[in-house]
Amino acid sequence: QEPLVVSGGGLAQPGGSLRLSCRASGFAFSEYVMSWARQAPDKELEWVSGIYGDGQGAYYADSVKGRFIISRDNTNNILYLQMNSLKPEDTAVYYCARGNIAGIDPYDYVGQGTQVTVAS
Repeated sequence: QEPLVVSGGGLAQPGGSLRLSCRASGFAFSEYVMSWARQAPDKELEWVSGIYGDGQGAYYADSVKGRFIISRDNTNNILYLQMNSLKPEDTAVYYCARGNIAGIDPYDYVGQGTQVTVAS
């Protein structure tokens, strides 16, 4: 069974919003830093945001700061990424991952991805 299952991707217009969800299973979710990463066509995997296990602190890439919000529900083992004011350059496959709070450390595990396309 896949430990990290993502949902919520799709097509959005510039300036619009989407919310991604990542349902975790098979491990003690609340004990882990969780993060989001993305990969645009012909580009490397880019760290987007990370959040501590207790939810009391998060970090964002400069490219999404002020527009994206990461959060988590430790009761139901779900990680979220609220994406607002979307731009065409946000188009990418978005991945849910374990570890890497600030984009410096290696990921412990990278789950499945979901396509996000921002276009008019």
